[in-house]
Amino acid sequence: MLIIQIFIVAFVIFAVSRSILRFREGALGRGELAFWLLFWCSVGVAALLPRVTEWFARLVGVGRGVDAVIYVSIILLFYLVFRIFVRLDKIDHDLTLIVRRETLDRRAPDDRASKS
Repeated sequence: MLIIQIFIVAFVIFAVSRSILRFREGALGRGELAFWLLFWCSVGVAALLPRVTEWFARLVGVGRGVDAVIYVSIILLFYLVFRIFVRLDKIDHDLTLIVRRETLDRRAPDDRASKS
């Protein structure tokens, strides 16, 4: 076994344990846990059995296994960045509504007092 394989498998074990811990804390839902477990197990299999990436590359029509892994990784990263962007946009919108509501609630008693 190569040193890089040992590092990758150790990291996969760490990442799986963190995913399970986050699920137990309630920070991850079942679907998210399933996604991350599938992802990290796939990384572990690719590290331990590099021929799997070559099989996957032939399946999708790419020349080398490492190229297929890089393409899938880039697609996954863009998807995750998109999800983060959408979530941040929603948080920004929700925060704007909360601040607006708080400002109007605080202003209302002052307006009533000045009219009397």
